Amino acid sequence: MNLSKVQIKVNDNGSLRVTGDVELIDAEGNAFTTKQTFSLCRCGLSEKKPFCDGSHKGNFESIVRA
Repeated sequence: MNLSKVQIKVNDNGSLRVTGDVELIDAEGNAFTTKQTFSLCRCGLSEKKPFCDGSHKGNFESIVRA
């Protein structure tokens, strides 16, 4: 198992930005094709779920702080 660092950034009013060597799989165990950096939809408006397509702009508000 590769233990390289993965970062997930919660963008204000937007997506989850994923950077690093990560495998994204669906509920049935099928792998999505991803790049080293990609964004996941949080708003539910994307036409390319689970990926973000920018549909959240002006239609989604969420500012999360740790």
